[in-house]
Amino acid sequence: MTTTPGSPDDPAAAEPADGAVATTPDSGEDFSADRRFFGHPLALANLFSVELWERFSFYGMQAVMTLYLYYAVTEGGLGLDKGEATSIIGAYGGTVYLACVGGAFVCDRVLGPERTLFGSACVVMLGHIALALLPGLGGVATGLVLVALGSGGVKTSATSVVGSLYRRDDPRADAGFSIFYMGVNIGALVGPLLTGLVRSESGSFHLAFGLAAVGMAIGLGIYVTGRKNLPASASVVPNPLTPGAWIRPAVGVLVAAVVVVLLFALGVLTLDNLSTAVAIVVAVIAIGIFTLLLTNRRVTADERSRVRSFIPMWLGSVVFWSLFQQQFSVVEIYADERLDRVLGGWEMPTEWVNSLEPFFVIVLAPLFALMWTKLGDRGPSTPVKFALGAGGMGVAFLLFLPWAGGTGASTPVLAIVLILAVFALAELCLSPVGLSLSTRIGPALFRSQTVALFYLSISLGTALAGTLAGFYDPTVEGTYFATLGVVALVLGGILFALAPWTRRAMRGVR
Repeated sequence: MTTTPGSPDDPAAAEPADGAVATTPDSGEDFSADRRFFGHPLALANLFSVELWERFSFYGMQAVMTLYLYYAVTEGGLGLDKGEATSIIGAYGGTVYLACVGGAFVCDRVLGPERTLFGSACVVMLGHIALALLPGLGGVATGLVLVALGSGGVKTSATSVVGSLYRRDDPRADAGFSIFYMGVNIGALVGPLLTGLVRSESGSFHLAFGLAAVGMAIGLGIYVTGRKNLPASASVVPNPLTPGAWIRPAVGVLVAAVVVVLLFALGVLTLDNLSTAVAIVVAVIAIGIFTLLLTNRRVTADERSRVRSFIPMWLGSVVFWSLFQQQFSVVEIYADERLDRVLGGWEMPTEWVNSLEPFFVIVLAPLFALMWTKLGDRGPSTPVKFALGAGGMGVAFLLFLPWAGGTGASTPVLAIVLILAVFALAELCLSPVGLSLSTRIGPALFRSQTVALFYLSISLGTALAGTLAGFYDPTVEGTYFATLGVVALVLGGILFALAPWTRRAMRGVR
């Protein structure tokens, strides 16, 4: 899934990156003695819960959405071309993580992480309600925009709040993120199972969307009851806007919205090229943030070196997500058309394939955490884990080749089970490690922006996944899977070769 539980970096090596214990909240709160939730602060339990239900709604809806877009109108869908459907899915997924930049801004300058988290979760629920109640492309546009904006705020703010529970030198930090993102995968596992079952049994896509809305409402209810356990510092605005400073960003957002509408009206933006347009925008924003972090005079030399070390890993993350996120487009279409889903006379809902990968993550994550802990300093460094993640996705795509070129539903279920198990292995090497790294490697004044940068790598990769999916054709699928698989393997090898330099540049962050 977008972020998952998995292998923590070596806990023993989590030393203060700049000689300070700077992740302690500014108010002086210290949660090192709070071990009421599996050895972690009790506040982690509430954040775990809200993330579980938010991801239940998110992935439950997304598993149904691809089918809704390209199924014929007579089957309850919208009857779009498959290229348009995958482009919309890619653009939507990219926008979710692009919205993390806005979420970081609101966290740091306007509301603080905790209030941003609550407000964003409310927006997500409104989006699911819109999908459930509003028909046609208008309902899709309204619902997906709201879910994308809200999810971007949830992801950045929730990560910041979790990070505020641990000092920079707290050895529990990576394990805490692994527990937190176990909630991601439980939600990602159960969401497609239930929404897929509702859709297949009732024949109604909108009932499935309604179930996603109910899941988000449950998450919000649990979150409200546990807000009192969250650190007071999570409500502090780290760098508040000066009076009137909100006008410029507000005008910028309004202008951007008008430009998008005009581009659609003029035919420059279409459903077919929407994911590519999002990818271009994300790439420009990411370059801008990297430039800010590398040139700001308040960033120290050590912090600047760490930012430089993040660049190759960031690119590796883009490669990883550009393949991984195709499980919601190419892999789902493949499962719908090429997978033999009949088991003992019963046909498994297509959406259930989306639950296989998070199932493997849930099973394997504790084993990875144990393995990294046991290996300690002998285990692979963070740059090597990024290389394994990118290269692992290449292996996963190459595993499609034995069944490429077949006709009809000729691929056995066990084949997709094997392939998605490799997806999970690759994800466990990169996703939780990258997110944990992003909370520790950034300059002290730009921590939320650094977390947002990691999410931008997911955004760019997801948008590219939508663009790449447009080239998928079952008649030449062997070429498609082989090309992407080899490219990912080669780039993984380059990251591995760069790992010694990258680790030195990280300056004390492992």
